[in-house]
Amino acid sequence: MNADTASDGPLQRTPLYELHVSLGAKMVPFAGYEMPVQYPLGILKEHLHTRACAGLFDVSHMGQAFLIGPDHETTAAALEALVPADIANLKPGQQRYSQLLNDDGGIIDDLMVTRSQSADDDGSLMLVVNASRKEVDYAHIAARLPDDVRLEPMPQRALLALQGPTAKDVMAKLSDVAAGLPFMGASSGKVGEFDCHISRSGYTGEDGFEISVAAGKVEKLARSL
Repeated sequence: MNADTASDGPLQRTPLYELHVSLGAKMVPFAGYEMPVQYPLGILKEHLHTRACAGLFDVSHMGQAFLIGPDHETTAAALEALVPADIANLKPGQQRYSQLLNDDGGIIDDLMVTRSQSADDDGSLMLVVNASRKEVDYAHIAARLPDDVRLEPMPQRALLALQGPTAKDVMAKLSDVAAGLPFMGASSGKVGEFDCHISRSGYTGEDGFEISVAAGKVEKLARSL
């Protein structure tokens, strides 16, 4: 399934759609959403700017969900039945990249898995999956969980990725938590005035952060970044 044909219904919009349009973005279909493919600066200059400084990406179309069980061992075991990764040994606040497998061991999707840093949420794992596969992923996971573990999608959350060598400097102005995170580390904390979940990760090949925030707060956060 191609990302631009992942949905037969009307295209959805992320909470930042109006901001993209106001900034002159060219909007195209992607994974069932209207997403910005470029701004007036142009793709090449945007790429080079991210490599030299930092770029901000709207990845709110991706799927965010919690896997919740009575304790970490139980939740990790449930997920390890579906992914070829050591989830049990994740430390609090640690993130891991893996693949979601079908019953024959084939790859359905790739995903990020984060263990909560809080002892109060020790049975929780945060999952981030790809937009074009999220409904397939959710159904596959939910159908294979034991009775004491449940999947809770978070459609009310938006997701930003701040990527590039100066991303840490930008985040340091708004967050006391972000700069101290190691690569593939995660924590809850304030970014500006907003409660966020922050991870030091990304797919650009540069240093960067992914920031989960309530959908109603994301435009103000994006503008401040």
